[in-house]
Amino acid sequence: MSVSDADIAFALELFEGLGPLTTRKMMGGLCLYRDGTIFAILHSDGSIWLKGAGNFADQMTAEGWTRWTYSRDDKKTTAMPYWRLPDAALDDADHACDLARSALIEL
Repeated sequence: MSVSDADIAFALELFEGLGPLTTRKMMGGLCLYRDGTIFAILHSDGSIWLKGAGNFADQMTAEGWTRWTYSRDDKKTTAMPYWRLPDAALDDADHACDLARSALIEL
């Protein structure tokens, strides 16, 4: 399954307040970049995940955001440095852009 054109358009519109963005399709999803720095991933299911580091990662964890984890072949679970964008930010582009700026500051 790959990311849909409609989901790509939604993500780009949601984050248009950040200025020019670039994208790169990877493993069925889409990476979102600002000035060459990845700040979010759009999964093939349409979910958007912000990259977290430093204080912003601590904030996302403290607020209970869902962290991206995966397991291969029933081995240990691996946590990736991405947290699912809260539903409230999906309906508020200003809020989504503020969160993305916080992600970019820490990267």
